[in-house]
Amino acid sequence: MGTQVDMVTIEIENLTRLLCNKIKQLDENDKICTLNNIRQKLHAVSPLNTEPVDCVLWIPSEHVIANDYNPNQVAPPEMRLLKYSITKDGYTQPIVGFQKPDHVEVVDGFHRNRVGKEYPEIRKRIKGYLPITFIKNHRSSRIASTIRHNRARGKHLVEGMSEIVQELSRRNWSDKRIAKELGMDQDEILRLKQITGLTELFSDEDFSEAWE
Repeated sequence: MGTQVDMVTIEIENLTRLLCNKIKQLDENDKICTLNNIRQKLHAVSPLNTEPVDCVLWIPSEHVIANDYNPNQVAPPEMRLLKYSITKDGYTQPIVGFQKPDHVEVVDGFHRNRVGKEYPEIRKRIKGYLPITFIKNHRSSRIASTIRHNRARGKHLVEGMSEIVQELSRRNWSDKRIAKELGMDQDEILRLKQITGLTELFSDEDFSEAWE
């Protein structure tokens, strides 16, 4: 059994060398496209393919578009630090995206996305591409995913968060589900609902109980 496994491993190594030699003959963009294709095929047979980070693809930056619901903002000093970090260390974290028919929507990594687009020296270094790992959630779950990423870093804007809670409430998410998915307690949800000033958001019975 061990000998058979060793033979398969040797065969794979030989094929890998042959593949690498073939890839070296391609021009730059074809190399990136081919390597993306190979990564996807390897991801399909990976025992860790349930983890998005198991497959990171390089996507043309013009195809990567910010979402319209992220309440997170980075102050200028932190933005400069992020730019400096990527300048010195490179991209150590991919942008989290969702594949739409004609573009990739950013779920997390809006500012990493900006750095790769807005700073010419970095854009040139990464050849106009951005590193993306993908999730498959529908919109409501993508919103929750964005908030979880932001809150894990301890950053979000109250006004933006209240709008998120408003949208999820209108999508018939219960207060309990919002609290669970966004990592909040019910008092936080209530305060965010109060900010919107919309009485329709207070129809959930769980909150009437919380204030009794």
